[in-house]
Amino acid sequence: MRRAGKPLILIANKAEGRQGGAGAIEAFELGLGDPVPLSAEHGDGMSELYSALLETLPEETAPAAEVEDAGAVDLDDDEDGSELDPTKPLRIAIIGRPNAGKSTLVNRMLGEERLLTGPEAGLTRDAIGVDLAWRGRQLKLFDTAGLRRRAKVEDKLEKLAGADALRAARFAEVVVLLVDATVPFEKQDLTLADLVAREGRALVIGLGKWDLIADRGATLTRLREEAARLLPQVRGMPLVPVSGITGVGVERLLEAAMAVEVTWNKRIGTSRLNRWLEVVLEQHPPPAVAGRRIKIRYMTQPKARPPYFILFGNQLDALPTSYERFLANGLREAFDLPGVPIRLSRKTSDNPYEGRRRRE
Repeated sequence: MRRAGKPLILIANKAEGRQGGAGAIEAFELGLGDPVPLSAEHGDGMSELYSALLETLPEETAPAAEVEDAGAVDLDDDEDGSELDPTKPLRIAIIGRPNAGKSTLVNRMLGEERLLTGPEAGLTRDAIGVDLAWRGRQLKLFDTAGLRRRAKVEDKLEKLAGADALRAARFAEVVVLLVDATVPFEKQDLTLADLVAREGRALVIGLGKWDLIADRGATLTRLREEAARLLPQVRGMPLVPVSGITGVGVERLLEAAMAVEVTWNKRIGTSRLNRWLEVVLEQHPPPAVAGRRIKIRYMTQPKARPPYFILFGNQLDALPTSYERFLANGLREAFDLPGVPIRLSRKTSDNPYEGRRRRE
C-alpha cells in the first residue's frame, strides 16, 4: 500500500469496549498514521472516519466553492465538540433483576398497556423494542428479561432470554438499570452496573417501586451515598426515583437519559485538555519508577461514545493504575463528565537509541 502511493486511512475495527479500545492503539505499530477506532457493529467512530476522509481527500470532499477558492478544508481540533446526532433515535435499554418493574415502567412511558405485566417474575422473555416520541426526540425503548445470577439460571429459555437482554444493553446508547428501591444495590445490581460501564454505555439508575418507600428524603440521600461508594467507575451517574404504577419520576428519568447521552457524546478540544493536564502534572506529577521519572507529554481525545483519551509520553507502561484513576476522576470533575465511563490509553514514545551499543 505504501508503494501504491494512494491516500490511506487505517481503521481499527471492533474497537468497542475496554479491550477493543486498548487494542486499537496497537495499530500505531503499522506505521500507517493514526488509526481510526471504529465499531461497525455498534456504529461508534463514524464521525472520526468522516473526519479522516475529509482530511485525506480535501479536494474530493470539499464543497465546490471551497475547491475553487482554497482547495482544502481546515479541520480545527482546538474547539470542544460533540458526536451527538439528534436526528437518530436514542436507544435506551431498561435492564434489572426479575420483577423489578421494567415492563410496568415502559407501559407508563408509552401511556398504554403495550407489554405484558403481572406479579410473577419472568413474564418478559425477549428484548422488546418499542418506539416513543418524547419532546421532539425519537426514542427506541428496549424492555428486557430480568437477569439473575448465572448459578441460579437452569432453564435454557431463561439463559437465552438473559443473553438477549445483555445484547440489547450492548447495542443501546443509554442503559437504565432499574433497581428495586425496597432492596437496592444487591450483588446482581452492582454486577449489571459494572457490565454497563465495561461496555462503555451511558448509565442511569432508576430507583423503582418508589411508591413503596416511606421516608423518601432520607432514603434517597442514603442511596446516593451508597451508589458513589459502590460504583466509582461511573461516579456522578443520575439516580432517579421512579414508579411505574403511579408515574412518579418518569419524566425525570427520560430527562436524565437524554442529559447523560449528551455527556456520553462530548468531545473536549486538545488545547483545553493539555492546559488542564499541565496544571495537574505540575501539582501532582506521576511517581518515579526505579528511580526514573515518568513523563507525560500531552493528551488527546480521539473519540467519544464514551469519552476516550490517549496519553502520550515516556515509560507510560509503568504508570500506576492508581494515577490513571486519579487522572480519570480529574477529567470527570474538570470537564463535567458524570455518569459515563472514561477510557484512558497510553502511547509510549519510541526511544531512537534503544538497542544501540554505547561507545567505549
